[in-house]
Amino acid sequence: MMNLSLSLRGQQPKAISHPRRSSLLHRFAPHLILTMGLLLASSCSSAGETGPTPTAVIAGETATQVPAGFEPTPRPTIEPFRFVLPTPGAEPVSGWRPPLYPVPWAVSAYDHFYFARPIAADNVNWPLAEYRYGGTFFAPNIVHTGVDIDAAEGAQILAAGPGTVVSAGWGLYSGAEGNTSDPYGQAVVIKHDFGYKDKPLYTIYAHMSEVIAVIGQHVQTGDVIGLVGATGATTGPHLHFEVRWGANTFYSTYNPELWTAPPQGWGVLVGRLTDDENKLLNNYPVEVRPMPSGVPLRRVITYAQGAVNPDPYYQENMVLSDLPAGLYKITINYMEKDVQYWVDIYPGQVTYFTFTDKEGFQVTPPPVPTLDFLPGTATAVPTP
Repeated sequence: MMNLSLSLRGQQPKAISHPRRSSLLHRFAPHLILTMGLLLASSCSSAGETGPTPTAVIAGETATQVPAGFEPTPRPTIEPFRFVLPTPGAEPVSGWRPPLYPVPWAVSAYDHFYFARPIAADNVNWPLAEYRYGGTFFAPNIVHTGVDIDAAEGAQILAAGPGTVVSAGWGLYSGAEGNTSDPYGQAVVIKHDFGYKDKPLYTIYAHMSEVIAVIGQHVQTGDVIGLVGATGATTGPHLHFEVRWGANTFYSTYNPELWTAPPQGWGVLVGRLTDDENKLLNNYPVEVRPMPSGVPLRRVITYAQGAVNPDPYYQENMVLSDLPAGLYKITINYMEKDVQYWVDIYPGQVTYFTFTDKEGFQVTPPPVPTLDFLPGTATAVPTP
């Protein structure tokens, strides 16, 4: 049996122990509880009007009175964590390259990708975008007659093809053997075992820190002939690489990007740009963007006037190699107006375009290779 005592003002508690009384309690209990709540609320209200203001109590803590004149010690201000994200720059051209096509490589009758890269694939072995063939980077009257490859100092320099070393050491440009002020620095020249259209081919390797090959030595493709350095007229270590056709002279150079094999699955863009008088547009900027992303942006400058020679077939004044196969947008600013065109780059091939004042852009598709295609062989050159 349950016992419950209720205390109301002016009444004594009575014990409820009978079953019937218990049922009455269940019946009238809600009314009693409501009456008690009203009485308690009235009592609290009266105390609040006459007594001091109660101290606020934080749940779970014991309230304390703050002494008069107490000044709490201020909490130290914590500097919020801050970081600054760097401003994103232009997306760099990827440093990754697939393996090269085997040399010699020539999809069309007009191609002559006869040479391998003079730097191995474990280092930078492609041309610097800012120092391509035909540019004037050092002075308006000094034309760049090769490509610069930004390999690390001390990296091995490899023979781009089989041949005989005909020059090694100082004095290539000046012609004075041992001239330590020669702008080419320490350099090696290879006369190759093959030529093109019955004329000899030479490759030049300049700014070496150390020459390993010796004059008269016969080398094979990939043989180490020296180490990358910064000798001669240069601002830092790199390899200056040239291709000379017909004669071993400064004025017989041709664009190496049309002579070295491209990476597998990648192609080469070649252009000829002329003005309203059908004259070559010299030192003219050209932008090339892959579609649809538009990045990375590649810029190339058309050849300057001077010691440059266009290919006998293409008669180009612009070459941009190492382009993954796909669709690209070409943009030039001609007569203060942006002119655009879209071209396809094909694996292992040259995409050739022209721009004229009257006809604008035109593209001649390269020959499509057949299933039984085999790279052509180089022309043998008799030893004099």
